[in-house]
Amino acid sequence: MGSRLLLALAALALLPAVAFAKKDDRSKPMDFTAKSTNAYNAPNSITTLSGNVKLTQGTLLITGAEAKVYLDKDTQISRVVVTGSPAHIQQLDENNNLMQGDAAQLDYDNINGIAVLTGNAKVTQQGRGEFHGDKITYNTDTSLITGESGGDGLVHGTFLPKPKPAAPAEAAKPAEGQKPAEGQKVEGK
Repeated sequence: MGSRLLLALAALALLPAVAFAKKDDRSKPMDFTAKSTNAYNAPNSITTLSGNVKLTQGTLLITGAEAKVYLDKDTQISRVVVTGSPAHIQQLDENNNLMQGDAAQLDYDNINGIAVLTGNAKVTQQGRGEFHGDKITYNTDTSLITGESGGDGLVHGTFLPKPKPAAPAEAAKPAEGQKPAEGQKVEGK
């Protein structure tokens, strides 16, 4: 439990730089492809997709070997549970930075934007770092990551430093025997 708290606190330290998932992704239709389907479009139903499953919703992409898509009482997609080798999720944030996650199982709450990755879980945030553990929970709305380890395992993480601005380029000097460009100052003249 201490590892989980430490990772959550470390992730909170990143909040000033937080960028949220594309705000309109969950308001878009969810498309899927799979080798086979057992689909229901009825309240409180479950659709099963099998074989090379691919689900897209705006910038959200979920892939795996099998997916169960849960519809709520209003026939809205409330949850998607994906297994695979690995189950994969990725999404762009409002700054077009990519978040990617892989695990043996992915349980995605489509209403609240919470992805729970279990079994050799890994989440990478472009330009910000990556996290590994037995279970990682990623909130696509806040970018908060919490992690857990089982048994004697540990949660691992890497925080990337903020890139420094590039140094201004020196003014190009003309090569010996060359005329300077218009407006360019020549040393000693």
